[in-house]
This record gives sequence, C-alpha cells and structure tokens, in this order.
Amino acid sequence: MPSLKDLKNRIESVKSTRKITKAMQMVAAAKLRRAQESAEEARPYAKRFNAVMAGLAASVGGSDSAPLLLRGTGSDQVQLLVVMTSERGLCGGFNANIAKLARQKAEALRAAGKTVKVLTVGKKGRDSLKRDLGDAYVGHVDLSEVKRLGYANAQDIARDVLNRFDAGEFDVATIFYAEFVNVVTQVPTAKQIIPASFDASEGVEGGSVYDYEPSEEAILADLLPRGVATQIFSALLENGASEQGARMSAMDNATRNAGEMIDKLTIEYNRSRQAVITNELIEIISGAEAL
Repeated sequence: MPSLKDLKNRIESVKSTRKITKAMQMVAAAKLRRAQESAEEARPYAKRFNAVMAGLAASVGGSDSAPLLLRGTGSDQVQLLVVMTSERGLCGGFNANIAKLARQKAEALRAAGKTVKVLTVGKKGRDSLKRDLGDAYVGHVDLSEVKRLGYANAQDIARDVLNRFDAGEFDVATIFYAEFVNVVTQVPTAKQIIPASFDASEGVEGGSVYDYEPSEEAILADLLPRGVATQIFSALLENGASEQGARMSAMDNATRNAGEMIDKLTIEYNRSRQAVITNELIEIISGAEAL
C-alpha cells in the first residue's frame, strides 16, 4: 500500500499533467478556428477548379494529344502513395488512422502484383510507415519549421511528385489525408491525383458551351500541374483542421481522465490518512489503559 507521501506526490503530479492538457486543449481550440476557416474557404475554389478541369477533360476525352498527366502512362504497375500526417503527436488516432489506410492500400496493391513507393509528408507518418514499408520508402517532405501552411508548401510537394512522374518513377499517384468533418470526426481519405481523375458531371453547367483559345490540350497542359498543387494544398488544409480537432478532442479526454484520477487518488489518500489517525488513536488508548 503506498504511503501518504507517495499518494500526495502522485496527486500533485496528476494535477500538473491536467494543467498541461487543459492548456494544450485551449491552444488547439484557438488553432482549430483558423485552420477550419482556411479549409472551408478553400473548398469552393477547389470545387470550381475541378469543375473547369472536368469540362476540359471531357472535351479532350481519350485523345492521344491529351497531356500525359490526364491520360496517364497506360499502366498502373508502379504506384506512389503520398501520405500526409502531422509533425507532432498528442492528437489521438489522427496519424494512426491515415497511416493505417495507406498501409492497407499498399498491402492490397502488393497482393495484386503492383510495385509500391511511399512518399511521406509529416514526421509521424514517416516514423510509422518506415517501419512497415521501409523497402518502399522513397522520400520525405519536412514541414516541421512551417508555422502556417501556404500554397507555396503545396507547390513544393507537387513539384517533387511531378518531377518523379516526369522521370518515369511511377504510373499512378494517390494522396492520403484526413478530411475534416467536425471536432470529433476526421475521415481518412485516399484520392488519386495522377493521372487526373474528374467526375464528368462536374463540368456540366446548364448545357453551356465554351470555346477555348488556345486549344483544350494546351490549357490542360498548363492547368493540370496547378491542379495537382491545388489538390495537395486542399488536402494539407483539411489535414491541418483535422489535426487540431483531433488534438482538441484528445486533450479534452486527457483532462477529464486526469480529473477522475485525481478524485480516486484523493479518496484513497483520505482513507489512508483516516486509517493512520485511527491506528494512532488506538495506540494512545491502548497505552493509557495499560498504565
């Protein structure tokens, strides 16, 4: 049975932990508001951009003159998985869920006889996947020094991916991230970005017909690399909001658990203290009776 001093020290330790988790919860709540606003503001732009791209892609169709980013290499043998996670932990199952989805995808591809390559964005995903898919690991993008994500960060990642595609290192690229729904719900998502895939219905707007100058192929060749960067940027923003939401929820749970532990330890401390006092009284009374 622990002594009164041990129990008291443990209570103080848990109280300190509760202060830290409470502070982290408040910081995550403040960051969540900004991150959520950024993610929600980017969604209409990404949706409109995809609508324009879908219209152009539908008009070009399967033409041999279509850009390589649209029609692909004609093979899906080599697959690049771009896994986006956070640089920091203490956010519940946020990173683990994204890594799990990527791991399942990699296993399914390998079972189908495909070659898998993994590019990570975020230290937590790298640490997890490098253990399980170390032979497929090809690179890492470090964003630990970035205080606030911008489009330039997405462009750097897109440039890396596009350079690898131009060099013939892979045939299909898929990004993995968490789509933000609310504070308690972040959905791990996989989205193919190369070859570009668009829903044909997105490009139809009341039967409107457009004439393009220069040709659709020339416009697509210029816009598709930007489309890759736009999709990566949108995924980074969704991830940012999801990370803060997950951290806020995790720290709230940790604060509650610390409070419950303090209550239990306090009860145990009081019982032990009462037992000590009772034993001392019994000794005093026994000594008085003996005299």
